[in-house]
Amino acid sequence: MGFILDGLDTEDYDRQYGDRVLLGRIVDYFRPYRREMLLAAAMITLNSAAGTGGPILIGRAIDIIAENPTIEAMLMISAGVLLMGAAAWVFNFIRQYFTAKVVGNVVLQLREDVFTATIGHDMSFYDEHPSGKIVSRVTSDTQDFAAVVSLTMNLISQLLLVVILVAWLFTINIYLTLLLIGMTPLAAAIALSFRKIAREATQQARRVTAKINAQIQESVSGIVVAKSFRQEQAIYDTFAANNKQGYRVGLRRGMTLISIVPIMALAQGVGTALLVYAGGLTTQPDSFWGTVSGGVTTGDWYLYMQTVGFFWFPIMGIASFWSQFQDGLSASERVFALIDAEPKVMQWGNEAVGRLNGRIQFQHVTFSYTDKEVVLPDFSLDVKPKETLALVGHTGAGKSSIAKLITRFYEFQDGRILIDGRDVRAFDLGQYRQQIGLVPQEPFLFSGTVRENIRYGRPTATDEEVQAAAMHISNGEWLEALPDGLDTDVGERGSRLSMGQRQLAALARVLLKDPAIFILDEATASIDPFTETQIQEGLDQIMRERTAVVIAHRLSTVKHADRIIVMKDGGIIEEGAHDALMAQSGHYAELYDTYFRHQSLSYLESFGKA
Repeated sequence: MGFILDGLDTEDYDRQYGDRVLLGRIVDYFRPYRREMLLAAAMITLNSAAGTGGPILIGRAIDIIAENPTIEAMLMISAGVLLMGAAAWVFNFIRQYFTAKVVGNVVLQLREDVFTATIGHDMSFYDEHPSGKIVSRVTSDTQDFAAVVSLTMNLISQLLLVVILVAWLFTINIYLTLLLIGMTPLAAAIALSFRKIAREATQQARRVTAKINAQIQESVSGIVVAKSFRQEQAIYDTFAANNKQGYRVGLRRGMTLISIVPIMALAQGVGTALLVYAGGLTTQPDSFWGTVSGGVTTGDWYLYMQTVGFFWFPIMGIASFWSQFQDGLSASERVFALIDAEPKVMQWGNEAVGRLNGRIQFQHVTFSYTDKEVVLPDFSLDVKPKETLALVGHTGAGKSSIAKLITRFYEFQDGRILIDGRDVRAFDLGQYRQQIGLVPQEPFLFSGTVRENIRYGRPTATDEEVQAAAMHISNGEWLEALPDGLDTDVGERGSRLSMGQRQLAALARVLLKDPAIFILDEATASIDPFTETQIQEGLDQIMRERTAVVIAHRLSTVKHADRIIVMKDGGIIEEGAHDALMAQSGHYAELYDTYFRHQSLSYLESFGKA
């Protein structure tokens, strides 16, 4: 069976919850709706009474008609049965209405909780876990959580139905009813034997659904690359393989959950046959069963067996409940595991931040993404307030890691990071990040207009403030290229704008936020010289009177920096101003010749003369 479950391992944050723990947390979500649930329970009671009233009324009617078969009697009986059926429908409607309302509110609250927990996780969480699998837990699993309630309400209804039927059967014959009750533990044993198998099958089904969702999301996000390399067929083949695995796992789950039905039907058949035999003996006064039970008439025996038919239906529902209930518990377990996933970025304080001066100190910091490789071994750095610091170095030198640690996206393992002399772990994280302005290498824009994306930096900003921030970037010249100015629709992920326009919008967003510390991971994408000039003017505006840490890829940024840090293998090997570093003819000079010289005016002029 291993080939069916290949690739469906648990996530590292998954955990096993006991049924009691799960049920306790589920009950906590329904506790605010006690009144609605009590009303639904009352409707279940009335519905069960009305549902069993029909067979009981028919049973009594047989005796009445046998003694007095008149038209009036039959009409009265028919009216009574109709009234019982109508009452059962009304009670069931009210019950379904309040149940659906409560379930909707609970799913709403659960999704809010799980989404809040999800966006609260640090960046390492998203590095390790595909977004499609996370989305599956937030959407599909929270919706399937509702199955717990529906099954529970059905269970209550069926239990009440059984109680009423057993009470009625006792009035017909005590000994036959005791024999019937004695067979019910067998049904419970069969149901409980499926518990573990059902939980495992439903968990695997949810994992394969999450795997398919992740692959679809990745395929759609990377469709441009796939088409450029003509890999549509490869994407489809991967999807087809995952889809077939989903079919096999789903088939296994379905067979597991429904296999209890024929087994229970077999047990029902054996139990009914036993009751038919014992009931037949009770109709014979000279038999052992007839003597012990006091005997029953043939009509009572027939009525008893008819009622037993009604009895087995809810018993089968109750017996199969636990296996089906595992589906809802599996969904709950996956959702609670996502909520309970422990963050790696830990704040041990909650101090108010206030307006920062912007001094940043790394004191013997050790950092690694995994246990296999240390990115920053014993790293120290002191960035002065309002200093513009450029980080240069080959890929893997540790430049981006410094930016990620300043923003508290990742947790360092040793040492200290001080901001204005205070440990960054002592801050209120939300207030601290309000003082950080970050423009990543590929600026991300949300669906909507340019205006809405700039306002994202400060949602309470007025249109005039948004306009002012946009105009501060290259005097607003970049807006002239947008068809509708600030009201231009950026498309999904900013796809309707050029890379340069996205950068300019991201810079305006940061400027509106007015952070004390600015972090820029310059994009390496080719842009035209005019847009580069606009971007540099925007950077000059943002970095003025702010501490700026720039992962530099452009000569213009490097030359404008107050200090340049040259990194290699997670350490600082050179630092200073551009001219001083060039005079040393060291590693920076090599980097300059490799990455920056071709951007200089003298190089372009010499190339033109050649």
